[in-house]
Amino acid sequence: MATATDTTVLDPFLRYLWDTQATDLHLAVGTEPRVRIDGALYAMPDQPPLDEATLVQILGGLIHGKDRDTYEAERQLDFAFTWGGTARFRANAFFQLDRPALALRLIPTEIPSPEQLGLPASTAGLLTRPHGLVLVTGPTGSGKSTTLAAMINYINQTRPVHILTIEDPIEYVHPSRMALVNQREVGEDCTTFSEALRAALREDPDVVLVGEMRDLETISLTLTLAETGHLVFGTVHTNDASQTIDRVVDVFPADQQDQIRTQFSMSLAAVISQRLVPRIGGGRVAAYEVLMGTPAVTNLIRENKVRQLRNILATGQEQGMMVLEQHLASLVAAGTITYDDAVHASVHPEDIAGLAGSVRETAPTG
Repeated sequence: MATATDTTVLDPFLRYLWDTQATDLHLAVGTEPRVRIDGALYAMPDQPPLDEATLVQILGGLIHGKDRDTYEAERQLDFAFTWGGTARFRANAFFQLDRPALALRLIPTEIPSPEQLGLPASTAGLLTRPHGLVLVTGPTGSGKSTTLAAMINYINQTRPVHILTIEDPIEYVHPSRMALVNQREVGEDCTTFSEALRAALREDPDVVLVGEMRDLETISLTLTLAETGHLVFGTVHTNDASQTIDRVVDVFPADQQDQIRTQFSMSLAAVISQRLVPRIGGGRVAAYEVLMGTPAVTNLIRENKVRQLRNILATGQEQGMMVLEQHLASLVAAGTITYDDAVHASVHPEDIAGLAGSVRETAPTG
């Protein structure tokens, strides 16, 4: 029988995070607890630096059994837990300077809709596809997990299919609605991503979510699933669509890359890259770059002409495509974000001025 999670010592910190609408909590020995609000870290007021005994007590309430053994042996552990009926948290316990530390990310129990996230309308068609590969990319903390959860939740509510998720750890929980949803956590329900992906071929899924495409074996199996009649969603830690293509292909040995380019190009439905940008007045808003798997995109990937993808992105609005800078510029023009924040979020900041036109002179700068 699993030991229950005990958050008694942690509760005051979690309540503060919840009340201030923070997204992350950081605890480390010798420093005040800190929360992340609208992307910036702040020390919690009226809190002394944490001592080691308190942090050990907090971790003792969260980590038990074989997870405790893993944490002690590997000096780090990814896990998730539910806080009452309020929220779930994704957690990483680790050591720094030979002392314990903990980072928590809030996972709201309510999953936003694609419209609430501001996902471009062109992405709606991806959720009704019978097969193909949809990659959601961006740096850590850019909202990838929430975007994927919104997509899976939409399919769950609207399609009579079998959805299988493979995650490390499980973040958003999806009770079965119109769809049947099975969620497997690496380390709990399966040993590795690759073993779970192999088994997926025998579990009759229609839609598969791969929490992270980490290595050659995981990427290879994901591509196989996408080209064998499954709709597959995955994440890659890259900055833009073009870099995503290179990252996937470059994982493979040089003598396999031509074959992988062909396989990848034929299965790719879309790459959605995103950033979270401070919203004027508080909160954050997502800015997106969208690459659709059109015939022109397929040809460029197969022919290893990835550098030309940006031109197709920038001129492919009729196919639902756009570069990140186009979306950032439109958010500036709408008065949603500042020009300075748009430049800071951009992979190609030199393009913002031209796309925004005269917005720079009229929009707030911070």
